[in-house]
Amino acid sequence: MSRYLEMVDHPSHVKKLTPEQLSELAADIRHELIDGLAKHGGHLGPNLGVVELTIALHRCFETPKDKFVWDVSHQVYVHKILTGRKDRFRTIRTTGGLNGFALRTESEHDSYGAGHAGTALSAALGMCAARDQRNGSEHVVCIIGDAALTNGISFEALNNIAHATKRFIGILNDNEWSIAKNVGAIAGYLGKLTTSPRYNRFAREFNQWLKRLPKGELVSMIGQKAEEAIKGVAGSLVLEHTPSQMDSDGRGGHGSSLLFEEFGIRYLGPIDGHNIPLLISTLEFAKTCVEPVVIHVLTQKGKGFEAALKSPEKFHGLGPYDSRTGLTPTPAAGSPPPWQEVFGKTMVKLCQQNQNIVGITAAMPSGTSLKLLDQALPKQYYDVGIAEEHAVIFAAGMATMGFHPVVAIYSTFLQRAYDCIHHDVCLQDLPVIFCMDRAGLSANDGPTHHGLFDISFLRCLPNVIGMAPVHEDEMQDMMFTATLQPHPTFIRYPRGPAEGVPIKDRPSVLEIGKAEVVRNFENHGGRKVALFGLGNMLSLALAAAEQLASEGHDVAVINPRFFKPLDASAHEFFGSTADVVATLEDHVGMGGYGSAVLELFADRQVMTPVVRLAWPDEFVEHASSVEYLRTKHGLTVPKLLERIRAALPAKAAAAPHLAIA
Repeated sequence: MSRYLEMVDHPSHVKKLTPEQLSELAADIRHELIDGLAKHGGHLGPNLGVVELTIALHRCFETPKDKFVWDVSHQVYVHKILTGRKDRFRTIRTTGGLNGFALRTESEHDSYGAGHAGTALSAALGMCAARDQRNGSEHVVCIIGDAALTNGISFEALNNIAHATKRFIGILNDNEWSIAKNVGAIAGYLGKLTTSPRYNRFAREFNQWLKRLPKGELVSMIGQKAEEAIKGVAGSLVLEHTPSQMDSDGRGGHGSSLLFEEFGIRYLGPIDGHNIPLLISTLEFAKTCVEPVVIHVLTQKGKGFEAALKSPEKFHGLGPYDSRTGLTPTPAAGSPPPWQEVFGKTMVKLCQQNQNIVGITAAMPSGTSLKLLDQALPKQYYDVGIAEEHAVIFAAGMATMGFHPVVAIYSTFLQRAYDCIHHDVCLQDLPVIFCMDRAGLSANDGPTHHGLFDISFLRCLPNVIGMAPVHEDEMQDMMFTATLQPHPTFIRYPRGPAEGVPIKDRPSVLEIGKAEVVRNFENHGGRKVALFGLGNMLSLALAAAEQLASEGHDVAVINPRFFKPLDASAHEFFGSTADVVATLEDHVGMGGYGSAVLELFADRQVMTPVVRLAWPDEFVEHASSVEYLRTKHGLTVPKLLERIRAALPAKAAAAPHLAIA
């Protein structure tokens, strides 16, 4: 660890360093980020881009009294390093280590937790309102990325800021990227801000404020580079209203094109987000403002690491890599493809055969592999930015015109558009297809990114068809089947490698609501156990079946395929025939597939004991691996066998009964 980084164990230590030492500290932190994340991976690019900004924030403010609210919060690694977590930094995103996002239970310096974009402005404004209610003096600083402005929640907050508080500091961290390159009118608007040669009244006031400071105070604040800081602001390219658009107060009047001014928020920038003296002086000025202010900061995603600069999308978030070259491990020959790649290639195949199929992503072309469609058939591809609600309703609109839109989205992000799924898709019974990546665990990312609730919130909605594939070929069949349905269809699949099953040339049509019997009872006289393994949990069911069979039990294994509608006949038959039924799902038990089976059994008066293997009714933590979390929470073959043995009725039992294990 470099010497200046060794000197910082608390935010107050940042205030003791000279401007030159702060620059050295920035270099030290970049080295620690690049070297420290190489083993396990993480959000490298975003954090390399906010090193100077984070240092300046801690130089000017005092956490935990002052509050920092980070949008998405995957860019808080530097903040964690500067707030007493330096010695644990290399444990980030590993079992028992630091969380990869801001986490209130981890540190008093993390004032607000997040993992989804677009929440910070609203949360920060709520903090400001609470502070104002009790006449507090603390500052609230909201750091948002430019991509967050494509999210509707951000605009709801912007509309309310000037009406709710007079003291609000927003920082727009503009690196032109979210995960992929930003798209849409907002990205174009911010581009105009960075190229306009005009100045606004706010910038002039800032210059005047700097010049009024006593020389000693100015030098102590930003060192010998004071004049450079003033010139930096004077040379910033800031959009200004034309005289015809100015009112008597100098503020934008009717016809103004400056977005933030129209919301009643003062705008300053763009400024160099890697110039520490300039950042410090700008933040110090913002602290004196008695009106809401947004500072537009230009940063470079991946700054300081050539590989990350060349591939910003790849280095947004990645696994292990070589800290010198940036190269990532090559999958072993013959390794199964990732599930999202199976989806992406299948989309290309289906779209080539049917021009009415289109793909839609909410700023996740790489994560979902929908980029393959963009490369092959760009006219059948749409990226709507970080706007999940819009993506769903946009798809609904296309569906009314005879198209089969496929919304490729992580399960955790689909939650953000639940009302749209309900009101705009299901209520109108529109043939929108949802392919839900990361259904199950996203182990390194933790509870903000686990996809453990989709079955619960979907199966209560009328008109829904819900499926979960066991392997790649079944995934293709399900996607093809979905394109033939007149109803909303949802396909859930996990993160990570698929099963390695070959995919046939021509997909098959699956019968809706029909399960597959993988292994039937042999009727050899042993006690009967029926195992229903949904999706990727079928492999656990098969492994358990082998062990149970070796113990003399008669075992059936069923691939349900559908979590809605259930195959009522198959479930009733095996439920009535078996001594014990077990349901396995990569989902919470509350309201999930197993709950649906219990409801069916109750309706059909099937009294067989049911063991449900599912995730507990809690937010599952992050860890290095899915295997660790499954072991900890009991989603394993040994635990399943233990519970099945306990649920098996004694041979002399007087009558069967319903038991929920």
